[in-house]
Amino acid sequence: MKQKLLLFVVAYNAEDFIESVLGRIPEGVLKSDRYDTEILIVDDESKDRTLERAEAFRKQRQDLKITVMSNERNRGYGGNQKVGYRYAVENGFDAVVLLHGDGQYPPEFIPEMIAPLLAGRADAVLGSRLINRWGALKGGMPVYKWIGNQILTALQNLILGSRLSEFHTGYRAYGVPALASIPLSHNSDYFDFDTDILIQLLDTGKRIEEIPIPTYYGSEVSRVNGLRYGWLILRASLQSRLVPRGFLYHPKFDYESNR
Repeated sequence: MKQKLLLFVVAYNAEDFIESVLGRIPEGVLKSDRYDTEILIVDDESKDRTLERAEAFRKQRQDLKITVMSNERNRGYGGNQKVGYRYAVENGFDAVVLLHGDGQYPPEFIPEMIAPLLAGRADAVLGSRLINRWGALKGGMPVYKWIGNQILTALQNLILGSRLSEFHTGYRAYGVPALASIPLSHNSDYFDFDTDILIQLLDTGKRIEEIPIPTYYGSEVSRVNGLRYGWLILRASLQSRLVPRGFLYHPKFDYESNR
């Protein structure tokens, strides 16, 4: 039986980019002899024509299985991911790739992202911009983000005992069984969702691989409050070390109850 791959596109006010992102997905991924592919686009109540552009692409490519959904209210970056991962679990997918509708991460690297998952040697794959850190600057990453990303990653590695080159990439692929095994419904609905899920995977012994990807910063709009984000991800990292020791409780780090 062929494995099932979900390409999950989170989209918010991405009308200028969404069709280009979808059009850049390699044809060999969309139509493979080794796995069946579905595209899921979840619009997070955009205020522009993102939903209409996604629907237009779906109608143009009726040879593909494309599902377009729209949240009845804005759920936030993390909340929108919960919708997609729930869909992946409930529909029996083997792997899911997270794509951003604004084009910041290259769809051309999907084959490299999914290979470790479908081969069974990883539970999660991260597309890291900082394996080749100087390339991130050449790709337009602002200096303050370049420095801040590395400082936060170093602190998180220290707290969590991990050795990741970048905690803050949004280009991720997950094995769906790994997602089903962690309490991600309790994670943040904000941008620190990505940190929550990595902590959960690390805490439960999941295998995480990183691959180098190019950095691209264009005209997309960043909606992340840097100070708030930094505080939240460090707080979550510290919480995850204190919960097992009984100093506090948070259900997102309660792995026993999720079994």
